[in-house]
Formats: sequence, structure tokens, C-alpha cells
Amino acid sequence: MGAQHLEQSLRGPRPRGHAALVPFVTVGYPSVETSLEMALALQDAGAGAIELGVPFSDPLADGTTVQRASFHALAQGVTLLQCLEAAAELRRRGLRIPIVPMGYYNPLLAAGLDRVADTAAAAGVDGFIVPDLPTEEAGPFQEALARRDVALVPLLAPTSTEERVRQACAMAGGFVYCVSLTGVTGARAAVGEEASGVVERVRRWTSLPLAVGFGISRREHVAAVGRYADAAIVASALLDAVAAAPPGREPETARQFLLGLQPSDDAPGGQS
Repeated sequence: MGAQHLEQSLRGPRPRGHAALVPFVTVGYPSVETSLEMALALQDAGAGAIELGVPFSDPLADGTTVQRASFHALAQGVTLLQCLEAAAELRRRGLRIPIVPMGYYNPLLAAGLDRVADTAAAAGVDGFIVPDLPTEEAGPFQEALARRDVALVPLLAPTSTEERVRQACAMAGGFVYCVSLTGVTGARAAVGEEASGVVERVRRWTSLPLAVGFGISRREHVAAVGRYADAAIVASALLDAVAAAPPGREPETARQFLLGLQPSDDAPGGQS
């Protein structure tokens, strides 16, 4: 486990033009146990990594769907440290693919950066995504994680300056998260037209895998992203599918949804 595990998982090997899929699961949505079962089901469906959502009261980068899941989990009392324990439990249950918590900086700082890094490494976490942590202020957490071989994954957007791209890539680990548009998360009819441009700019500064997120909800989106990036991150559309599932069917619904995003000849077991 660790930064190299994350990098290798998203790099492949896979057929040319096929993006790795990185689904998002909020710990505690619809329950902690169900979210664990969903992560395992998504591994069975061929996920390249799991983005594990840490609920937070002010998720500024997230749209309505992820906010709703986050608030639901907070109402059940889910905390950052419980999310890291969830990662450890997933490892005990046989999750082999990388685990990347996505959380905001305030709970990490409140818990103590070294404590978080120690607990995450012991739990088998491979990297962190922190949407509200600017590159200029990321040094202390990045260094704490690097000492435990855990990656800090930066987010870069169409509005990122060339200097910001350079700085973020210099401290990045695992992969770089390329935001497809200027806005918040949420399922959309098409991947942002700016996405390929962001990827092209970031490629000049790093050899790490590049993942595209925000707005990916359909098989054709994943196919489009696979032409220029290494991975596609799927969050809101997956959570919407889970929200519509009958009680008890959430893990299987998540599995089928992820299978439906893959080219049929790429799905585990053959045709999907």
C-alpha cells in the first residue's frame, strides 16, 4: 500500500483509450456498514481505486448530491477518525485496490496532521485529496504524509495558473486530479470541454497518472476521458443511483452502475 500502489493502479495496464474508474463512496451513506459493502462491490466491478468521502459540514467543492450524502453521514455522527477506521476495516475484509480519502482541511488540522498521517498509514490508506488545501499551504500535511509513504493528491482546474500547476505537480503523489470545469461536483450531460486542456497542461509538469473528475456520469464520458487521461472519477451520478436503490440493494446497485460505465469488452468476466 502507499503512494506507489496508487500510482501503479491508475496507470494500468489496460487497453489503450480505457480509463481506470475511481468511484466515490461517502462513509456513512446510507450507513457505515452499507458504505463498506459498496466499496467492496465496486472493487468487484473493476474499480481502480476508491475515493472515500469524509463527511464535512461545509463541502465547498461539492454539489447537491455529495452535500446531501455528507450531511446524512454527519447526522449519524460519522467523524474523520471513523472514516480512517472504515479504511482499516475494508483492508481486513479484503479490499486490495487503493483507498484515497477525500476530506476538507479543518478536521485534519483539528485532529493533528501527524496523528492523521499515522492513523491513515496504519489503516492502509494510499493517498488523500483535500479540496480546500491550496498548494502554498500544503507543505506540512504533504510532508507528514510523505514520511509514511502516503500521497497528497492535488486538484487542478481550468483556472489554475501555470505556476500553480508547476508547484502542485512538484509535490503531488499517486496521481493528479484534473477538474473538468469551473464549478462544483455533479452529474452533467457532457464532460467539461476544458478537461482535455487541463490534462494537456498538467502533462507538461508530471509523469504521474492524471484523473478527470466533476460531471462524469455516463459510459461515453468515461470513453472520452480515456482518450487523453488515465482515470475517470465518478461521484454524484453513482450516489444518485444509490439513493434511488431499494433498501438493502445499494451495494449491488453501485456494482451494476460501475459495470455500466465500462466498455463491454473491459468489464470483469467479459461482456457486461
